Amino acid sequence: MIAFPMPSGVTDRPLRILHLEDSVADHELACITLRRANVVYEIHHVDTLVTFIEQLDAEPFDLILADYRLPGFTALDAWSVVAQRESHPPFVLLSGAIGEAAAVDAMRLGIADYLLKDDMARLPHVIDRAIEVHEARRAREKATADLAASERRLAELTEHLQSSIEKERAAIAREIHDDIGGALSAVRFDVGWISRHAKDDGMQAHAAAATEMLQHAIEASQRIMMNLRPPILDQGLVAAVQWLAESFERRTGIPTRVYTSKDTIEVDAAIQLVAYRTAQEALTNVFKYADARQVGVDLSDSEGVLTLEVTDDGRGMEPAMREKPKSFGLKGLQERARTVGGWLDISSHPGRGTAVILSVPLTPQNISEEEAP
Repeated sequence: MIAFPMPSGVTDRPLRILHLEDSVADHELACITLRRANVVYEIHHVDTLVTFIEQLDAEPFDLILADYRLPGFTALDAWSVVAQRESHPPFVLLSGAIGEAAAVDAMRLGIADYLLKDDMARLPHVIDRAIEVHEARRAREKATADLAASERRLAELTEHLQSSIEKERAAIAREIHDDIGGALSAVRFDVGWISRHAKDDGMQAHAAAATEMLQHAIEASQRIMMNLRPPILDQGLVAAVQWLAESFERRTGIPTRVYTSKDTIEVDAAIQLVAYRTAQEALTNVFKYADARQVGVDLSDSEGVLTLEVTDDGRGMEPAMREKPKSFGLKGLQERARTVGGWLDISSHPGRGTAVILSVPLTPQNISEEEAP
């Protein structure tokens, strides 16, 4: 017995069939075949394209049966009407000899199945299979749509988090500059005054030591501010990446060279920040894990794509290391790249170094006003 399956798997209503057929005898034969197979059904018979469309507009159906050749039109004309509807039922050809080539072409257009009238006894089986395949396809499409929606929400959340983090970084940098930096400078000024006016050698020695410590504290606060929200970005991406590379070389002693296609590359602030953070994270990883002898940073905007490539000649890494559950650094960079429509590629071989490559397509919308024509 065939009845329409509900999502729960329980069948609770007749199968609604729309039958497009110009032969009353063939329509009756189809009904008899279904009754003999104990199919629970409601069938509506139409024989013109106009009444077919009217019936489709009037109520939903679970399945369409259609003869191939009808007076003045074919089943393909009827299918073209059905295929334009967002959620249409499976469409099965029930025809005389139409030829294998025509049947295959119909299937390629999206028609679910076909059955020759000479083989009418198989009609219940064909209907059952067409509905089963149709429901499986709908479930798969729904799962794909749900996954895409979930990925969009995740991307939006990631973008929101990244934006919040950058705003918080900028706020903390301002606090350090305005409060801590200002206070340290004032204290250093006072300690300097004490040092200049002290007559006691011991007091002058303590003042000198305090001045030295204050200088360390001031340099540390400036370094923290630069890491939080580097003002160098205001001078453009090329200048910021060059400053980052020079700082890295000075701090680690690893020779670092920057190659750029232009002296200035103008992109909007969001892409600048993503490129800067990518270079920063890649250089940090080189220092922590690569044991490299030299590093190269290549920055270009050729062929409408901004490309940032950080390469080293270090120990490289095994592919499994990139998939470690807690490798948040690289995963974070990948998510950052997506927030500006880009992507991240990582090429690494044990003993032959690593390349981290950021690519961001440049559109008129994400090129800064100075660069846009």
